[in-house]
Amino acid sequence: MSVTVRTATAADDPALSALWQRCFEAPHLAALHALDPDRHRHTFVAQNDAGHGIDAVVVYVPRLIRDADGTPQRVGGIGSVATRPEARGQGLVRRLLVAAERTMTAEQCAWSLLFTGTPGVYRSSGWQEFAGTYTEGTLVPPSAGSCAAGAFRVRGATERDAVEVAALHHAYNAKRPLSSLRAPEDWAVRVPAWYGALDRSLVAEDPESGALVGWVAAGYEGDWVEVREFAGADGCLGALLAAVGSRGRAAGLTRARVRLPADPGVRAALPALLAEARQMTEHVGMARPLHATAESVRATVTAPGAVHWYGDCF
Repeated sequence: MSVTVRTATAADDPALSALWQRCFEAPHLAALHALDPDRHRHTFVAQNDAGHGIDAVVVYVPRLIRDADGTPQRVGGIGSVATRPEARGQGLVRRLLVAAERTMTAEQCAWSLLFTGTPGVYRSSGWQEFAGTYTEGTLVPPSAGSCAAGAFRVRGATERDAVEVAALHHAYNAKRPLSSLRAPEDWAVRVPAWYGALDRSLVAEDPESGALVGWVAAGYEGDWVEVREFAGADGCLGALLAAVGSRGRAAGLTRARVRLPADPGVRAALPALLAEARQMTEHVGMARPLHATAESVRATVTAPGAVHWYGDCF
């Protein structure tokens, strides 16, 4: 079966949405795709020459991501990769990755980043895995969590908090390797796509001034509470985690994962949420040098405190 590899056009948008809907339970992919004004020339499709439409798609998402020194670099994120089930096993994604690599290189991307549970096709195309860590355990009983609340007032976030939350995020990650620089459109579309509306997250207020000093985003799905992002002063994290645990217990959950960097402040706050905590390692991140050296890319993805927040997914 022959296919033509090409960049997408606006006329392909309905077919792309249909393919993503068929392959993923992620209705927000089309909205994320629309964030890039150059999305059509950054979207690579394999068109079936027998008239069956688009067989596969790979999207390159340009992002500014901080390197090991905290300096923003243009990075090519690879995402929204999908193949029509009937067309799998033909090497289509591999061909599309070649096209994406050429464009990322021409557009001066220092390196490329992706996250996947199926690394084989990417490994053979030059991407290499790197390790990430998270902490998991059982939720502490209510009495233990309440002891961590301290003087901070924790409440649900509201849309009125949006500017302060964005400022907390920027300050907390100002020099953090692997973190993305978020633009207003990311806060408007990308972050809600992965975390839900802002009012699903929690904020901590300074007891005297009332200013926001911390923000945490968590999910409550399946059997797990999952802490996905934090920004702010370390001192309020225990209070935020205690509130996350309270919500989790109210939902009938008993276990939690914390996807925060293993900084001293994070480690000190974990007992407010977790008992029998253990650190886990996963290999879902993959990187490929383009203009940067392999050594500099490896330094970024393995740097202490490095994290690519879930809310910045492509």
